[in-house]
Amino acid sequence: MVRSLGKFVVLLVLLGLFLKFAPAIPISSVVTQKQDQFTVSGEGKVTVVPDMAVIDVGITANRPTVKAAQGQANSVINGVSEAVKKLGVDTKDIKSTNYSIYPQYDYSAGSAGRITGYQVSVNLNLKVRNIDLANQVVDAATGSGANTVGGIQLTVNDDREKELLQEARELAVKEAKAKAASLAKAAGISLGRIINIQEAGSTPGPIPMLERAAMSLGGGGDTKIEAGSTDITSSVTLTYETR
Repeated sequence: MVRSLGKFVVLLVLLGLFLKFAPAIPISSVVTQKQDQFTVSGEGKVTVVPDMAVIDVGITANRPTVKAAQGQANSVINGVSEAVKKLGVDTKDIKSTNYSIYPQYDYSAGSAGRITGYQVSVNLNLKVRNIDLANQVVDAATGSGANTVGGIQLTVNDDREKELLQEARELAVKEAKAKAASLAKAAGISLGRIINIQEAGSTPGPIPMLERAAMSLGGGGDTKIEAGSTDITSSVTLTYETR
């Protein structure tokens, strides 16, 4: 009994010493974090024939007064709108994108200059969902008095564009994975899981082609817009862990 009690006392003493000095005993720990990474890029491209045209048309009117300039610009732009509607362009696809008024100055009489008139500019954005009508739409607009035409884009409808962009992304990822596997094998690297993916700009970018013998809008010749083809592209970057 006395011997057991003695052992218990010794244990208490040792426990007390441990608790007293334990905080002073350095405890070391090792944290490892794998930093090795492998990055590779890939591109995907889908070529498609455009089925839709987006066209900017407008009128710039110069008159002695604001009212006169506005009257001319408004009259022309209303005529343009009605003309393209007759060709099948829906009202919801006709959008005003600019309406500006600027004074015109004559500086010949002095440094301060004097106002000699006003310039009013009005622009419409036309979405022509039947690309076969694009040429007629431009001719109807200029025939109704529009004296500016620009920003013509040949593209595909929104739903189709999303499908094609997704297809381009899948091709880009496929190419990046194939390139990663090939490079890793050549370098003797073992690839782990993909830890990051980035898309460095997707471009459903139509490159329009416009030919017009009378682009100055003062001579003969009809508009000639060739649909051709356009590329929808995606570029992705994959980051792998290496092991």
